[in-house]
Amino acid sequence: MTTRLVALQAPPDVFGDQLRTLWDAGDAVLPLPWTTPAAAEGTDEHVAEILARHRPHAIVQHTGSGLARRSLDEPVGVVDGTALVVTTSGSTGAPRGVVLSHDALAASTRASLDRLGVGAGARFMLTLPAHHVAGLQVFLRAWQCGTEPEVVDDPRRIAAPDGWIVSLVSTQLRRIVASSPEVLDHVDTILVGGGPVDEEAVAGARRRGVRVVRSYGMTETCGGCVYDGVPLDGVEVSTTTDARLRIRGPMLLTSLHPDPVPVLDDEGWFVTGDVGTVTNGRVQVHGRADDVVVTGGENVPAEAVADTLRAHPGIRDAAVTGWPDPEWGHVVVAVVVVEPGAEPVTLQAARDHVRRNHPAAWAPQRLVITDALPRDPMGKLRRDDVQTVVGRALRE
Repeated sequence: MTTRLVALQAPPDVFGDQLRTLWDAGDAVLPLPWTTPAAAEGTDEHVAEILARHRPHAIVQHTGSGLARRSLDEPVGVVDGTALVVTTSGSTGAPRGVVLSHDALAASTRASLDRLGVGAGARFMLTLPAHHVAGLQVFLRAWQCGTEPEVVDDPRRIAAPDGWIVSLVSTQLRRIVASSPEVLDHVDTILVGGGPVDEEAVAGARRRGVRVVRSYGMTETCGGCVYDGVPLDGVEVSTTTDARLRIRGPMLLTSLHPDPVPVLDDEGWFVTGDVGTVTNGRVQVHGRADDVVVTGGENVPAEAVADTLRAHPGIRDAAVTGWPDPEWGHVVVAVVVVEPGAEPVTLQAARDHVRRNHPAAWAPQRLVITDALPRDPMGKLRRDDVQTVVGRALRE
């Protein structure tokens, strides 16, 4: 048996009601990114690509005059029990549709609320895109607590009442601490994830009395499934022989869409694209398994180097990638955003900083300074976009 798949494109303050309406009708939902009001008879290029690939039965769009629904040709259904097909491009840009069941979402929501220690009446604020799994989870947690999430375009405008639970990416947290720390007086808990966490921003929030919880997870796990390094109840995390993190538990995806290829091994494990360690039950993520620069025969983990560079007092943000080189095969290139007012960052300073903590081969051999890194709304970097920044700089 299959279930109809309906695409939904609406602003966050409308999205939640429509999501429940479609679920009540027995439909699964394909959330679409919301940027500007879309005409019911047309879509932008990115949305058109999603529709062409995932072939929903219909699309519900918010227009200037309200909601409009239209049927689409040659639809492909999803397995019964499906709640969502969430599109994710990962770090390489390769599109995927992650099939999440109602049961998996419910298990994730329960485990999250139990770990946070909150229940009926808890207030949640939505500051993330509703079509991402982290934004969708804000709706689910609030509904489980019998409340509705408060939609805020800019988290720097958080206001009374107090006690909000807010999910943020690191960039949002850093901006709040830097420019509007007083709004944190209205916040009880911040869940921060989506990539590397700015430790200075975390410390700044905690100085205001806010509980900050680091979340690790992905669309395939219904969002965060490891809080502050400890798996949620019912979640198992271990490593493979090549140090990849693998996850098992009731909140895993069902399959991929539209091609239902196997996603779990015979024992129910989902092998992630991340490498890390699990020591005495505590998970530490080191970076992407395929995000390695091979230079002169040495394997350099790009994210580990970038994380080290972010700790430099003159660097606000950093990314690391490889660039072809006739002598070394590839060279390590650091792309950095400098802290306003800080001393200029030189290549030698960046190299010295990395070499204090890591082997000499990890030190960057090229330095690119830019105004901002190409992060998506969830704070993730796409390697292709970083390569574009590097190529433009090195060819000038």
